Amino acid sequence: MQPPRTSARQPSPDQRQLRRVALSGLLGTAVEFYDFLVYGTVAALVFGDLFFPGADPAVGTIAAFGTFAAGYVARPLGGIVFGHFGDRLGRKSMMLLTMALMGCGSFLIGVLPTYDMIGVWAPVLLVTLRVVQGLAIGGEWGGATLMVVEHAERVQGSRRGLWSSFTQLGAPLGSVLSAGVVTLVSSLPDDDFRSWGWRVPFLLSILLLAVGMFVRLKVAESPLFAEVKREPSAKPPVVEVLRRPKPVLLAACVGIGAFTAQSLLTGFMISYAVDHGYSRPQVLTAVTVASCVALLVLPAASALSDRVGRRPVVLAGAVASAALAFPVLALVDSGSPGLLILALVLGHGIAQSTMYGPLGALLTEMFGTRVRYTGASLGYQAATLVGAGFSPLIASSLLASNGGGSTPVSLLLCGGAAITALTVWRMRETHTDTLDPSPSRTTTPTPEGAPR
Repeated sequence: MQPPRTSARQPSPDQRQLRRVALSGLLGTAVEFYDFLVYGTVAALVFGDLFFPGADPAVGTIAAFGTFAAGYVARPLGGIVFGHFGDRLGRKSMMLLTMALMGCGSFLIGVLPTYDMIGVWAPVLLVTLRVVQGLAIGGEWGGATLMVVEHAERVQGSRRGLWSSFTQLGAPLGSVLSAGVVTLVSSLPDDDFRSWGWRVPFLLSILLLAVGMFVRLKVAESPLFAEVKREPSAKPPVVEVLRRPKPVLLAACVGIGAFTAQSLLTGFMISYAVDHGYSRPQVLTAVTVASCVALLVLPAASALSDRVGRRPVVLAGAVASAALAFPVLALVDSGSPGLLILALVLGHGIAQSTMYGPLGALLTEMFGTRVRYTGASLGYQAATLVGAGFSPLIASSLLASNGGGSTPVSLLLCGGAAITALTVWRMRETHTDTLDPSPSRTTTPTPEGAPR
């Protein structure tokens, strides 16, 4: 019997809450990636001179990306800390705290004095703010994704992948926003951009923060967490997760390819392409176009993973990323703005997004409700540390010692994709599993042999 038409026009309270939680996750991840990509972009353009003056240009770039990596080093620790309280106190309170810390950290970078103003304290404060951001972001993704997936389990469990893609969409959305804002300010005269224009993207993050906090204050706590909270565990969640470390190791390794590609083909690529003769607007336009393509590919890949499974979709993205690694860099080295756009669309917009899309649902499904925030956050942030935190630093160092050839960058892309492909090949499929709220369940079993 067909339901009345009015029910289709008037969603249930659970459906309305799911949509609100999905929007909250989208905004939170957008703030996260906006903040980090603005930093990566500005670091590639001017931070070497502003905060590390007197150094060789290559050394200054390496130092700027070193502070970028410092933020990533703090992320696994943030995953543990916020994951612990998220699994004990609730998802919502941690989501509010992490978003506030992220946005305020970015705003403070925008008002930070440079080396010429306060000397060595400038880079010290810059690194400190990056670490604070890293700690907050370490807990942000886990809370946002878990809230969406756990709410979706009660409303549309068979479409957890599609709903989780709203959180993942924050990555390209943040990239589009950051590239757009930086494109506008980088069109200023060079002296104006270096004196005050670079601060504008950081200061504007306060607007994203205000919208995100407004939405998050209206979301309800996860219904699955509400059930397990009645019977708390005596052991800290991180102890339960690390007592059986295989799932969290798999979660970390499966994300390395997506984060390696994301960091090398966005923030790092700006520095690389400018050094190879492209103008800043040309490079930022290419990043923006690739990110717009990702806005379409991410939900498509996530929805497909609801039908055919997480493993085949992630594996296809990893294979494509490895196969495209050398052609993508060859297109960039061609010097053609049109081929630069094509390179980033293929490598970032399509291959990387196919890997990244299903990760939210996949990592959530690998852990039980009582330790899900800690387990998923720790695995995800460890992947960002290895894949995104150190890749630009390693690439810059290799390029400086290799005469500027693109081979090291291609090899890094291939290596990250290979780790993801080998890991996902060994994992068990989870897309048909039920998210069991039972307090006695800690982690989703992993296979002893080849995947079924």
